[in-house]
Amino acid sequence: MYGIPSCLCVLPVLPVLPSTSKAVSGVRVRGYILGFSRQKQQCGIMTPSFNLATPSLCKSNMGNKGQREDGGGDTLLYERERSEACESYSLQCVHGYSRLCFIKGLTERLLQKQLANTDEVIEKLFCEDFPRVTPLDPQLEESAIQLWNWAVTKRVGTAINEHQKAKVRHVACRLLYSCEPENPAEGAVRKQILMASKTGRTWLDCKKPQLADNFLSLAVKSLETLYSRLTSRGHGGADINTSKGDVEKDLLRVLSYQAESALAQENHQEAVACMQRCKDMLLRLPKETGYLSLMCYNFGVDSYNMKKYEESSFWLSQSYDIGKMNIKYSPGAEVQAKVLRLLATVYLKWDCQQFQEKALNAVNLANKESVHPSGLYLKIRILLRCGAQDDHVRAGVTELLESEVPLEVCLSTVKLLMAEDRETLAFDYLKRVCQHFESSPELGSALVLHIELLLQRGKELLGKQKIEDIITGHYTGKQLSPQTLTCLHLLLWDKASKNFETKNFSEALQWYNYSLSFYKAGQMEPNLAKLQRNRASCLLQLEQLDKAKEAIKEAERCDPNSIFTQFSVYKIAVLENNVEKAAEAVKAIAVLAQGPLTSEDRLLVAENAASNLLSFAAQIALENEQQDTAMKALESLCEHSKDEAQVLTALRCLVRLVLSTIEKASGEIGHANLDILLSYLKMALQKVSQLSPGPSMAVEQRTEDANWFRKIAWNSALQCESSPDRMRDFFLFSYQANCHFCPPDRAVLMGQKTCLLMAAAASLELCRKSPNSDQTEQLTQALEHIQICWEVWKTLKASGDNSKDPTNILLLLYEFEARAKLNDPKVETVLESVLELDNVEIKVLETMAGEDVFLLSLALAMEPPAHFPLLCKKALRIALSLHRKQPQADLTRCSQCVHSLIQLSLPSGVSDVEARVLEEVWGYYEEALSIITAAPEDFPEMEILWLLTRAWNTGILLYSLAQYPEAERWCGLGMSFLRHLGSLQESYQTQMSGLYSEVLDRLDKAKKNLIMEE
Repeated sequence: MYGIPSCLCVLPVLPVLPSTSKAVSGVRVRGYILGFSRQKQQCGIMTPSFNLATPSLCKSNMGNKGQREDGGGDTLLYERERSEACESYSLQCVHGYSRLCFIKGLTERLLQKQLANTDEVIEKLFCEDFPRVTPLDPQLEESAIQLWNWAVTKRVGTAINEHQKAKVRHVACRLLYSCEPENPAEGAVRKQILMASKTGRTWLDCKKPQLADNFLSLAVKSLETLYSRLTSRGHGGADINTSKGDVEKDLLRVLSYQAESALAQENHQEAVACMQRCKDMLLRLPKETGYLSLMCYNFGVDSYNMKKYEESSFWLSQSYDIGKMNIKYSPGAEVQAKVLRLLATVYLKWDCQQFQEKALNAVNLANKESVHPSGLYLKIRILLRCGAQDDHVRAGVTELLESEVPLEVCLSTVKLLMAEDRETLAFDYLKRVCQHFESSPELGSALVLHIELLLQRGKELLGKQKIEDIITGHYTGKQLSPQTLTCLHLLLWDKASKNFETKNFSEALQWYNYSLSFYKAGQMEPNLAKLQRNRASCLLQLEQLDKAKEAIKEAERCDPNSIFTQFSVYKIAVLENNVEKAAEAVKAIAVLAQGPLTSEDRLLVAENAASNLLSFAAQIALENEQQDTAMKALESLCEHSKDEAQVLTALRCLVRLVLSTIEKASGEIGHANLDILLSYLKMALQKVSQLSPGPSMAVEQRTEDANWFRKIAWNSALQCESSPDRMRDFFLFSYQANCHFCPPDRAVLMGQKTCLLMAAAASLELCRKSPNSDQTEQLTQALEHIQICWEVWKTLKASGDNSKDPTNILLLLYEFEARAKLNDPKVETVLESVLELDNVEIKVLETMAGEDVFLLSLALAMEPPAHFPLLCKKALRIALSLHRKQPQADLTRCSQCVHSLIQLSLPSGVSDVEARVLEEVWGYYEEALSIITAAPEDFPEMEILWLLTRAWNTGILLYSLAQYPEAERWCGLGMSFLRHLGSLQESYQTQMSGLYSEVLDRLDKAKKNLIMEE
């Protein structure tokens, strides 16, 4: 709430010396360079004329305000005049010269206006060696100067970066020195000084001090050579003295660069030696006092930042001492005070107990140089850290208060006293501060701090009294500033939230009410909406529902488009058991979560916070036994959440809830809930597939989730006996979950096989229950399931013993039925496959309970639209033969086979019968009679009655067709079954005997008439 004011920063921000900034690069070379064009080399070659103007190294303190800052002073401008003796000069490429020729070629490429591979050329030049060339080659010197100028012109834009510029300067300087004569002319020396010093400076700016060292050393050597030559000329000329002074200035700058480089390489002693040489030169160069002082200060700052406190204290002391050497050219009292304050801070950080006297002396001296709030504040810090007595500290804070420092500084001092356990001093000083700033509009910040400190020390009663005083003043003209009022609100809300977390709801409500006291009636503000929501939460916990509703209404009025407001509305609706309003609130939360967040919501809402609210909403509904509302909240969560794991958790809850509903429901309601359950399962499968792949634990979690939903689907399928379509869908879901997310081991394959087999069976059962509907699609799907199941079964068969597995028989029977209903010609092939099975024995069929399925499939194959009588009769004859061969034949199964054979051969309602068919059917009847005769009591009586009736009706049919002998024979066949009837024999005996006599009489008459006609 209160930060340390900028004026009290421990590290005051001073202008960084240009020696460490990119704005200043190179040595200042003034008068002697400007007049250099007037001097000639003694070899007869005209020296290139160039002008140099460098920006001031410390323009804020050195007074050089007229210098250029665009880098143009780095450019070498020349017009070379060659003598006739040099026009025919050519360089012979032998030994080292061949390499120099290569370098010249690279230089010419680099100087091209449009060059695509600038980086490559610069790198090649940088990696080359530069052998010394004798005699001097003017072309090499020209190439060096051209490279130098090229780097300067390119640096103005963004053509090359700082490192590339350093490399080009590096090459240019090395090239110039490679063609240096034994006794270079003064102009050549000045060029060397310029290029070497600026190259070293550039490498320092690129944080490459090792590369800078060599060039700085060359610059010092050249400067010393030039100074020696100037000295040897005598002391009489003004130009000579001026030039010597300029050389000394340049030497001082280069030595300071060397000190900077040494420090960058952590060579403190070498830096000290360089700086000592600079100090020795200050007697002759007093104007450089400010520059050198600030340079040492920068060294001290760098060492402080690296926590090298001993070195930092040395450089800061040097900075202060150098500044005192010449008051006229000193950086000034304010800068000197900043140096001393940082020096005191260094002692404080280093070892306060050991260097407390030095720290106090430094800060006292700083305050004498220039009084500043940061210095007074630092003195109090030092006194507190050193454990000074209260009287000394009190004197320090009194001095601070009497210095008319800003209120912000005083409050920071109060905080410092509290942090150092000087509570009495802090509160006493705070009272004095409040009195001192009583008429200030900023007094409110002091009052709020007072409240904060009271609450921190557990003095809540005094804190509440102060708050009530502020509330009174708020409505009597002593209002707090908006910023201070915001700080107070935060303080009150923080206190309220802590009480809420400890379940002290009445106390939390009181703190929120204090905050509410500062709002006017009817005021519109998002923060007010939040405050009312917080109050409502407290009131709900205190079971004051009506007051909570009023608070939520106010929140809706202020901020209806907040998801938190809608969530509060939802809570009230649940408590009132208002299902409709709760559903509307859930929908509103979901909609608001999809739109752009308000500033308040963006501050508090994480990416999935809206989903978390919906999850919490479901929990609230379940706690209040409102399952439907909870399910709506969870469904909304599943629809809008982007967190797949969270959605899967919600789906698990939904599945459990709908399962509990299914257990209680029945009929259509139960079927509807099954459909809902299936939709949840499908959504879960989709979310599991969307889980981001991760480490092995993530894969295991995906498998676990898929397996959980698969088991639910399996168990639900088993409960859908009366609903084949739902059974099929649940088994298919179980198969998909098993197939995609479970490891393909044998157990998983067994599960897949069972799911597909049951899905196919359910599809066929669905067709049986809806014979009049279009079954093509369902039968086709059943065949697809069967084909996939075949593949799984083959895999299982290849991996182990499946001799007792009836899957292949069941698949053949299901395929037979499906293809028969589709009128597929392949049905004959399927039947042949069934009959060719090695284990298609009646005992095995009975063990598998497959015979019923088999016979049912045959029966279905006889029904429209499928009609394959020949295939069916063949299968029935084999089945009947297998039954008869058993030691104890099942007469019921035998009767079913005979029944089906007769029905297929002699359908009901025919108007004409071929003799061949009659003989075939007669054989089936004889088979039936032999079975009945062998065990008359075990043969089903109703089946005997059916045989009797069909034989009799066949005889009557033949009679109507005037086939009298056959008619007599079939009627007699029917009468032969009469004696095998049990309880029905007596009732049919009389009836059939009379009818049979009548038939015989009519047959006799018919025969006689036939004879007479003949």
